[in-house]
Amino acid sequence: MEQKNVLIVDDEKNIRLTLSQALSAIDLNPESAMNGEEALDKLQKKKYSLILLDLKMPGMDGMEVLRRVRTQRPDIKVIIITAHGTVDSAVEATKLGAVDFIQKPFAPKEIRDLVTLVLDREKLNEKNAEDYKTHFELVKKCINEQHFEAAITHARQAIAIDSSRPEAFNLLGVLFEIRNNKHEAQKNYRAALALDASYKPAQDNLNRSTEFDPRGQIAIGHLREVTDDDKGKKQDAKKE
Repeated sequence: MEQKNVLIVDDEKNIRLTLSQALSAIDLNPESAMNGEEALDKLQKKKYSLILLDLKMPGMDGMEVLRRVRTQRPDIKVIIITAHGTVDSAVEATKLGAVDFIQKPFAPKEIRDLVTLVLDREKLNEKNAEDYKTHFELVKKCINEQHFEAAITHARQAIAIDSSRPEAFNLLGVLFEIRNNKHEAQKNYRAALALDASYKPAQDNLNRSTEFDPRGQIAIGHLREVTDDDKGKKQDAKKE
């Protein structure tokens, strides 16, 4: 099988090296660019399946690179690299299809797991989606492709399958926020927290959307394993 090319765009040499080593370990072909101009030049010359993009760079910043990538190569998946958990233009980045974020510092395993998850979404088939997990990942795939109405549909289908889990409510809130409907966004963030008050992505999104932390990044969230204790609580709720 042909190796997939991944472009790493970061002005820090150590970050580029760490990411390259992590991705080589899972049989990907990483290449690096130290700034936005070099990244766009490489994109003109070669096909990449994924970009890992730092937003804070001298010269052309990551947001401008993201805008140009979406104009020139809308098919490419993008993972945003952030520092200190903040993105000045979190909503704009998500509107441009940046659905996955990772914060510095990160471990190589975190990178490998996230990159594998993002690339595996290519295999998802909307027609065969029947379970919560598939619909949840299809929401992210649709956001990446900027198909926001389809993303909302999959989020609602995930909720219809299992309304006891917070992740899809949080994602639905993100989608409403992208549409500038903060009321519905906050309602869904609160619905997620009503199901699990400790669910951090919904906590972060509610805080940011109510402007307690207006610069915070959008927290998309990942699926968590459902424990036996969770299943027991769900069965008890049904009995009531």
